[in-house]
Amino acid sequence: MSLIELSASQQTELFDTLKQRQFSGQLRLTSEKGRQWTFYLSAGNVMYVTGGIHPVRRWQRNLMAVVPNSPTIPSQSSTWQNSLQKTSPQSLKVGWEYQLLCYWVARQEITLEQATKIIWSSLVEVLFDLNQLGKAFYELREDESLGANVIVAIEASGAIAFAERMWQTWASANATQYSPHMALAIEHPDKLQKQFSGKQYQSLIELGNGQSTLHDLAVRLKREIFTVLRLFLPYVEAGSMKLVNVSDLPVPVSLPVAGETRSTSRSSASQPPLIACIDDSPLICYFLETIIKQANCRFVAINDPLKAIEILPTYKPDLIFLDLVMPKVDGYEVCTQLRRLPEFRRTPIVILTGNDGLVDRVKSKFVGASSFINKPVKAETVLSIMRKHLKATFEQFAIAQESKMSYGGRSLKQN
Repeated sequence: MSLIELSASQQTELFDTLKQRQFSGQLRLTSEKGRQWTFYLSAGNVMYVTGGIHPVRRWQRNLMAVVPNSPTIPSQSSTWQNSLQKTSPQSLKVGWEYQLLCYWVARQEITLEQATKIIWSSLVEVLFDLNQLGKAFYELREDESLGANVIVAIEASGAIAFAERMWQTWASANATQYSPHMALAIEHPDKLQKQFSGKQYQSLIELGNGQSTLHDLAVRLKREIFTVLRLFLPYVEAGSMKLVNVSDLPVPVSLPVAGETRSTSRSSASQPPLIACIDDSPLICYFLETIIKQANCRFVAINDPLKAIEILPTYKPDLIFLDLVMPKVDGYEVCTQLRRLPEFRRTPIVILTGNDGLVDRVKSKFVGASSFINKPVKAETVLSIMRKHLKATFEQFAIAQESKMSYGGRSLKQN
């Protein structure tokens, strides 16, 4: 491995050399902190790029930006999984994302032009990140067989020049300390509330939820990333908002492995159960996260119930805690919508409520809820519910940890 400067000129020189040599294979870049990017090349041109910061977010964001609301490309991961089931493990050399694009192009579910836009956008994002990185180690792994899977071959020089212009614009805004992969979050809501009307303030609250990155917001608002930066940077600098680091989304598919029988279960011996919480109260979500993670399970919180239907199919949780009383839409409606999706027809959905009324219990059962627990939520109740609905899966990961947990009967009262 050799160390390389990642300026635009050095990037251009490297890719020009690979082009002259008609190199086919992998170009791997590794930062000093261990983060890795992999460029897949055929005859010196870029087929695809993976890795880096938020590769799953990048894939889903660019897919939905280029093919929004497509009837042939649903955003549900079960559809993607079914497509990958029809491919062999050997065909996944360039990654599951690229293989799906190949599959959809072959079936004419997306056009070659759309696939090219998705790959181009991903390439530009990565090259922008490399400009911010400065230096990295590079390694070449030759593989002539990659040429057999080419659907798009992009000459890197144009993408490098485009990413460089983006970086210069970003730097001119004095924003080099920030990354477009950071999420916007409200720091002092009282300050913002004094500056904006009720409707504008509510929009800011929704955008600044600490979960959507600047890249994500640019796609959602249909604006350039620089426009989004300029829009919110004054409030960040004033301290009423902030930019925070967030994790990537989980890989929405399980990859086939040669010689293995594909499993239909959501969790396996190497994949602890995933528990989701849909609740507009960050405090309730935090409390549940503490319990669930100490039980050696994974956790995801969704504070906006309107986004739950869109987001949850990506995660495919093994169990869902759902608040009953939320703004905009109540838990009954969310539960009804989830039960209409094939992925969630049998998923345990547990209603959380501060009202222990018979009518609520009956209605919860009517919309398909599996259980009903009251607030304030107690740790032992949460563990009991998980044990009941996840059975052997939970026993495998949580029972060994339960003896180490010492909540002392703590509970969280509803605000």
